[in-house]
Amino acid sequence: MATTLPAPVLHERGTPGYKRLGVAMWCAGLATFVLVYCVQALLPTLAAQFGVSSSTSSLVLSATTGTLALAVVPLSAVAESWGRRRVMTVALGASAVLGLLAPFAPTFAALVGIRALQGVALAALPALAMAHVTAEVAPRWLGGAVGLLIAGNTLGGLSGRLVAGFVSDVAGWRVALGVIGLLSLGCMVAFRALLPPTLAPTPPKVRLRELGRPLRTHLRDPGLLCLFGVAFLLMGSFVTVYNYLGFRLLAAPFDLPGWLTGLIFLGYVAGTGASTGAGRLGDRIGRRKVMWGAVAVAIVGGWVTLPDVLPTVVAGLLLVTVGFFGAHSVASSWVGRRASLLPGGAPGQASSLYLFCYYAGSSVGGALGGVAFDLAGWTGLVGFVTLLLGGALTLALTLRRIRAPQP
Repeated sequence: MATTLPAPVLHERGTPGYKRLGVAMWCAGLATFVLVYCVQALLPTLAAQFGVSSSTSSLVLSATTGTLALAVVPLSAVAESWGRRRVMTVALGASAVLGLLAPFAPTFAALVGIRALQGVALAALPALAMAHVTAEVAPRWLGGAVGLLIAGNTLGGLSGRLVAGFVSDVAGWRVALGVIGLLSLGCMVAFRALLPPTLAPTPPKVRLRELGRPLRTHLRDPGLLCLFGVAFLLMGSFVTVYNYLGFRLLAAPFDLPGWLTGLIFLGYVAGTGASTGAGRLGDRIGRRKVMWGAVAVAIVGGWVTLPDVLPTVVAGLLLVTVGFFGAHSVASSWVGRRASLLPGGAPGQASSLYLFCYYAGSSVGGALGGVAFDLAGWTGLVGFVTLLLGGALTLALTLRRIRAPQP
């Protein structure tokens, strides 16, 4: 007679396992965003160093997010059955090694190529991190746990940009990228040491040809499609603002020095609190309301940056950051929860589809935003960002008419 194994006791908020898991995943998020977005602070320097336009310089970022987006779905689906702990460690280690090679790139094309390989190396990590948190944490605490993971993303984005910007001013962009590589390597060591033993059983082995059925399940669900669209539009708008604000502040009428321009990335501090707070608030009052408010805040923030007044620009940037991370925190935790309730759904694959759209938005939106900036300046860029965020708000409002799946 077959026996049914008892369900694993998952991590509850406040327990040692929950705390260790939270800090370990925070380190993973930190390392990922340090590596991916450190070059954002270097775009004006790279444009001048290699003699390319502002939109072309953004290829060092778009190459990473683009290859990450292309590889995230197949790699994360297959890699999950290899053991999430092992795969996440290897992904962090390989991407850190490539980060240490980046300073030796002899040409702009070589640098873009190394950055593209980093995207492939990191591809399995973000989706597996979300899937791991979803599988290991009790559902009632999931929003806060995912918020902590995204807070690590936030701090990684901040520290990568600040460290790269300051070190570049002192010792050049090559040394800056070397320091970032060492920082990410340290995060990998801390992640592996802190991550508690896995509670949930390892998923069965998956072959690429077996991905079709859950893929169709996810792409037929209107709620997940809306959340995927929100990810694409949110990230495209957010990356556009941060990619090109440095070019604006270095030019007239601001004429700020490079080291001071790098301080704009301190706006990421606001995103740390917003991601954790929005996740917990969504658990209490409902995800839809929190997402609507967060996207609306980001739209207002974009328009506040328009006047050529530095305090106003900073205030608008803070609003964009808070709105983005608040909405992203809610949407990303919602994807895994909704997929787990769908017949035939796979939370890990759903998270990877979300991240495909997220990083595709970064790659495509960041590049098109540069074209808008080159053609029409900051006003054109704000118009482009408003268009993207307006689409995200429309999709978020559509979610209220879509019923939650019944378990």
